Amino acid sequence: MTAVFARLGRAVAHHPRTTVVVWVVLTALAAALAVGGVHGETLFDRLSTGSPGVPGSESTAGEEVLAASSPDAASLTLVVQDVDPAAPGLAAALAPVREGLVAVPGVAGVIDPFVLPGGAADPAAAPLLSQAGDGFLVVVELEPGLTDDRREAALDTVADRLAAVPAQLGDAAPGATGLVGGPSLVVEDITDQVEEDLRTGEAVALPVALVVMVLVFGGFLAAAMPMAGALAAIAGGLGTLLAFSYVLDVDASVVNVVTVMGLGLSIDYGLLVVSRYREELHRRLDGASAGAARRRRHDALVAAAVERTMATAGRTVAFSALTVAIAISGLLLFRPTILRAIGVAGVAVVLVAVATALTLVPALLALSGRRLARPGPLTRVPVLRAVLARASDVQRDEGGFSALARRVQRRPLLVLLGSLALLVVLALPVLGLQLRISGTELLPASSTQRTFVETLAEEYPGSSSPAVTVVARATLEEAQPWAEGLADLPGVASVDPPVPSGSLVLVGVRPEAADPGGPAAVEVVREVRAVEAPFETWTLGQAAAQVDFTAALAERAGAAALVVALATLVLLFLMTGSVVIPVKALLTNALSIAASLGVLVWVFGEGHGADLLGFTPTGGVETYVLALVIAFAFGLAMDYEVFLLSRVAELHDEGVPTDEAVRRGLQRSGRIITSAAAIIVVVFAGFVAGQLVVIKQVGFALAVAVLVDATVVRLLLVPATMTLLDRWNWWAPRPLQRLHARLGLRD
Repeated sequence: MTAVFARLGRAVAHHPRTTVVVWVVLTALAAALAVGGVHGETLFDRLSTGSPGVPGSESTAGEEVLAASSPDAASLTLVVQDVDPAAPGLAAALAPVREGLVAVPGVAGVIDPFVLPGGAADPAAAPLLSQAGDGFLVVVELEPGLTDDRREAALDTVADRLAAVPAQLGDAAPGATGLVGGPSLVVEDITDQVEEDLRTGEAVALPVALVVMVLVFGGFLAAAMPMAGALAAIAGGLGTLLAFSYVLDVDASVVNVVTVMGLGLSIDYGLLVVSRYREELHRRLDGASAGAARRRRHDALVAAAVERTMATAGRTVAFSALTVAIAISGLLLFRPTILRAIGVAGVAVVLVAVATALTLVPALLALSGRRLARPGPLTRVPVLRAVLARASDVQRDEGGFSALARRVQRRPLLVLLGSLALLVVLALPVLGLQLRISGTELLPASSTQRTFVETLAEEYPGSSSPAVTVVARATLEEAQPWAEGLADLPGVASVDPPVPSGSLVLVGVRPEAADPGGPAAVEVVREVRAVEAPFETWTLGQAAAQVDFTAALAERAGAAALVVALATLVLLFLMTGSVVIPVKALLTNALSIAASLGVLVWVFGEGHGADLLGFTPTGGVETYVLALVIAFAFGLAMDYEVFLLSRVAELHDEGVPTDEAVRRGLQRSGRIITSAAAIIVVVFAGFVAGQLVVIKQVGFALAVAVLVDATVVRLLLVPATMTLLDRWNWWAPRPLQRLHARLGLRD
C-alpha cells in the first residue's frame, strides 16, 4: 500500500509542470461548463426544487396519479394590494389588461373578480377578494401540454405584464401595489438564492481560510497550495454536479451542501500534505551536508521529500477520503431521491478533493522546491513574528498539544467523565426533535415569493391550498358522504367540498392548527389515512410528505448505520491492527454527532439565536438535513480520527510506549487537526451567512460537529480513553493479528 503512494509521489515529483497544466485545464473547463454555461446552460439553470419525495410512498404515488389524470397547467397570480375592489372605474381599467394577457401565446384564460356577472359584489368572487377589503387576485392560467420553451416564454411575458398591472389601473387605483407569484417563480427564487448563497459562502470562507493557513505555515506560499487545491475542487465539484444533472434531478440545496463539503475536505487534505512535506524537507535538509549539490530542475532531495510525503500523508489522506466516502455512501441505501442524489454527488466530490490533494498539491510542492523550508517574509514583521512562531508548524515533539495530553493523562478518568457529561448535555435537545419538509419558509423573510405565499394564505384563504389533500379515485357522488365524515376527525377544522380533477376527486382537509407541517397537521394526516374508504385514496400535502419521509428514514436507518459501521470497523482495523480502537472511534463519534444534533435542535428547532443567525424558525429541522448531518459529520469525525491515529500508530509501530505515542502523535497532528477544523468551521460558517434556511441548518450543524469533535473529542476524550486503555488499545484476537500482518495498511 505504501509503495503505491510512494510511486505516485515519485511520478508527480518528476512531472510537476505537466500535472499542474492538466489541473489548470480541467479546472477551467469545469468552471466554463458549470458556471459560464459555454454549452448553452449553467448548472444553476438545471437545478430543481420542491418537496423531497420518496419513491413508492403514498404522497409521491398520489402526486403521480394526480399528474397523470390532470396534466399540470402552469399559472401565475397577481395580488393587487392597497386598492378598494369596489372603487369606481376599476373594472373598466382592468378590462384592457385582461385582454392583453389573454392575447399572450400559450395563455388559456384569466380569472379576476370582475369577469363575474356581478363583479366584485358577486358572492362567487369572495375567494378572489382580500379579507381586509383592500385587494384582489388576478390569476393567469396557461394551456396544458406546452413545450418547455413555449411555457417559459409565456411565463416570462405574463410575469412582466402582471408586474405592470398596478400602474396601468391609473386613477381607479392610484396607490395600488402588486405581488406576482407562482410555482415557477418560487423555483426561480430558490435557485437564485442558492447561487447567491454559494458566492456569499465562498466570499466569507476563502479569505478567512487563507489567513488561518498563513498563520499555520508562517507564509503565503505554503498557504496558497491547499487553496489552489480547494479552488480546483470547487470547480471540479460543480462540473461533476452538472454531469449528474443530466442523469438525475439535482435539487437546488444539493449544490451548496456538496460544494462546501468538497471545499472543506480539499483544504483539510492539502493542509496535511503540505505540513508533512515541510516536516520531511526539514529532516532531509538537517541531514544534508552544507555543500550538497542540487539541480534546479530536478532536486533529488525535494523529490525524496515529496515521495515520502505521499507514502505517509498521502496514504493517510486516501484512507481518510475512503472513510468519508463510505459514510456518505450510506445515503445511497435510503429511498428518498434527494438523499441518493447527495450520496452520489458527495462521493464524487470527495474523489475530486482527494485527487487534488494527491496530485495537484504535491506537484506544486515539487515546483516550490526548498523554498518552503525557509521562513516566510511575514516572520520578519515584528508584530507577527511571535504569533507565527507559536502558530506555524514547527518541527518538534514537545509543545502545547503534548503538554495538554500530559495534563489529560494525569487525570484521565476525570477528563473522560467530564467530556462525556458535556456531550450528553449538548445532546439532550435531540429528545424534542421535530422533522419538517418546508416550502417557501426556507426562503428569507425578505423574499418576494415568501411574502406572496404568506399573503395568499392570510388574506385569501379560499384561494390557498388546504394543508391536507385527499386524492380519491371515485365519482363526486361516492366521495361526498365519505368526505363529510372527515370533518368529525380530531384536529380537523373543516373539509372543502369535493371537486373533480380529471378522472379523480380532490378533497381538501383543513386542520385546526394553522401550521401545515406542524404536529397537529401530521396527526390529521394519520387520522385521515386510518379512515377506510370504498375507493382508492392518497393523502397529500406537506405534513403527508413529512410522514412518508420520516418513515423512509426509519425504515433504512438501521441498515445504513450497520453498513457504515462495519466498513469503518474493517478499515480502522486494517489501519491499526486493533479491534478496540475502531469500536472506541464509533462510540465517541456517535456521541459527538448526537451533541451537534442537540445544538442544531436547540437553535433551529426551538428558535434560540434566530435573530443572531438571521432566520425565521420553521418549528423543526428539515427531514433530509438530519440524514445529511449524520452522514457528513460522521465522515468528518473519521477524517480527524484518521489524522490522529495515523501518527499515533506510526509511533507505536516504532516501539514508542502508548502514552508517549499519544503525546507525540497529538503534538504532531494536533496543530493540523485544529487548523483544519478551524478552516472547515469557517467554511461552514460562511454558508450559515447565506439566506436559505436549509443551507443554514446544514452549515451550522456541521460547523458545531467539527468544533466539538476537534476540541472535546480529539483533544480530551481520545487521549483520556487511550491512556486508560493503555496496551489494550492495540488488542486483537490472534487470528485477526495474523490477518492484519498480511493485509494491514501500515508500513
